[in-house]
Amino acid sequence: MDDIKADQLLDCTGMLCPMPVIKTAKAIKTIDVGQVLEMVATDPGAPPDMEAWSRQTGHPLLKQTAGESEYRFWFRRTK
Repeated sequence: MDDIKADQLLDCTGMLCPMPVIKTAKAIKTIDVGQVLEMVATDPGAPPDMEAWSRQTGHPLLKQTAGESEYRFWFRRTK
């Protein structure tokens, strides 16, 4: 799982809730089913928000990482 290749990168740095969720929901629709969207955020509320979004939409959260001031999420489009 360490070598997840993203088909698209979405930069949500500097955005606060709910914008990362809204932008991710729009961006996931622009890639094909089976492709991977990587999203980068700086909002400390992003991890629980994106986990909830994944559960509610059915697009699996493949991986998430937390750096010093940045969070990264990888989602696979399923439908």
